[in-house]
Amino acid sequence: MKLTGAEILIESLIEQGVTDVFGYPGGQVINIYDALYKYQDKINHVLTAHEQGASHAADGYSRATGKVGVCIATSGPGATNLVTGIATAMLDSIPMVAITGNVPCSLIGKDSFQEIDITGVTLPITKHNYFVHKIEDLADIVEEAFSIAKSGRPGPVLIDIPKDVQVETYEHTPHALAPKIPLPKVAETGIEQAVALIKEAKRPYIYIGGGAAGLGMGKEIIAFAEKIDAGVGCSFMGLSAVQSDARFLGMQGMHGHYASSMAQNEADLILAVGVRFSDRATGNVKKFARNSKIIQLDPDFAEVNKNVRVDLGLVGDVADSFSRIAEKCEKAVHPEWATRISELKAQEEENEKAIALQSEGVLTPKKIIEAVNATKPAGTVITTDVGQHQMWTAQYAKFDRPRRFVSSGGLGTMGFGLGAAMGAYVATKDPTVLITGDGSFGMNLNELATAVTYNLPIVIVLMNNGVLGMVRQWQTLFFGKRYSNTVLQRKTDFVALAKAFGANGVKVNTEEELFAALHTAWKANGPTVIDVTVEKDEFVLPMLPPGGAIDDMITKVK
Repeated sequence: MKLTGAEILIESLIEQGVTDVFGYPGGQVINIYDALYKYQDKINHVLTAHEQGASHAADGYSRATGKVGVCIATSGPGATNLVTGIATAMLDSIPMVAITGNVPCSLIGKDSFQEIDITGVTLPITKHNYFVHKIEDLADIVEEAFSIAKSGRPGPVLIDIPKDVQVETYEHTPHALAPKIPLPKVAETGIEQAVALIKEAKRPYIYIGGGAAGLGMGKEIIAFAEKIDAGVGCSFMGLSAVQSDARFLGMQGMHGHYASSMAQNEADLILAVGVRFSDRATGNVKKFARNSKIIQLDPDFAEVNKNVRVDLGLVGDVADSFSRIAEKCEKAVHPEWATRISELKAQEEENEKAIALQSEGVLTPKKIIEAVNATKPAGTVITTDVGQHQMWTAQYAKFDRPRRFVSSGGLGTMGFGLGAAMGAYVATKDPTVLITGDGSFGMNLNELATAVTYNLPIVIVLMNNGVLGMVRQWQTLFFGKRYSNTVLQRKTDFVALAKAFGANGVKVNTEEELFAALHTAWKANGPTVIDVTVEKDEFVLPMLPPGGAIDDMITKVK
């Protein structure tokens, strides 16, 4: 049966298991949207307020499920509005397929209305991208794009489809579900080398990242930590891989937990699983893990020895390598190391108590996150924007299963949160909360219109301090309190704004009011904005200073 290129595209998406897409129509994708109308019983389309919201929603959809998220935009500004979302997915290794329209092939290169070389624009921020020259290639390209997006180290792929290719007709042959290309197995000699290094260790530490989280390796990691008597910490992207365990010390790095960062610093062996040693995690690389041997398990050869020199890099199937190492290692006990880790945890508790004493009777960020923890239903997805609130969430939020933390790590995209929360809820139908700040929320708050239209019951906890808190914190500590353009001086009434969009809105000033607002919000039929006043000089601690190492960690401000 002959189908138009637009119909072939939608048939191909259905063949790849796509049930939901996010996008915004326009002149060069009008044929695709006409096909979506015909297939609306098979594919649910969510119309966002802006294309950037669509890209973040597709990203959040993927993070919450592991499936490939899909977004659609027209040519020119529609396509370029996807760029930030594509880059966000690229830096965090999120599988996504972005579909754009373009002017007909005969007009390419002639500066036609809304023409843009979007494949050229996105070349550095995609795993791969395609310009579809011929309709006969379209179905094969879609299948290949999904295979690339979800295989190896996942990431975004873009498909740019000119208008004439969408209009032409061609005999469509159904395609199979795109295979996930298997990674190579690490040679046995590499596994044996890893086992030997672990056997020699007296202070082992397992460091997990987004790769381990994406593979759902949490239970296996904790079981292995028990076997070799190791501490466990994670990168920002590794959060929610391990839900709760005595061995899990939390996130380490620039704003990580004291015990986790110090244990990693004092370890004599670090087993790094699916983590890339970003600068926010390591601090000064010349001083990072100076007394430790490092084993790195990663699917991407380019990540080994890129930021930190390792003693053994095992490139290939991470889950397979880990399970083989775990099977071959003998049980070990390190009582001195266990005692030291307990001391570090106790010191962390003392640091927290000292901070709490300074904030008695004040609704602090920690108390806000703890209120979310106490009231949220089982399975809640916690999303964030970027800034101080993001780090407080990373430090204090509790997760009860994998893939419950959705946040922009590598690119640090302010405005990511609301779109991502929408995508996560559409994907899972699980309770979803967005923890955000007034600076980040202002970036893409137009997506409240989308959340209201689709009755998405997203709980939005807005930490409102009237400043760009993270930058202000740096200005306080390192720039002589010169607050250049970080005091917002806006008069936005977020409660009135929420109600204008058709959402619920409530202002809270006390812990009791917050608990009451949360209990009500979790039961609401649509989105709720809870505006919580936060002191503008609340700091995210611990903190590594610029160019500093773990030894330079700031745990309190005088």
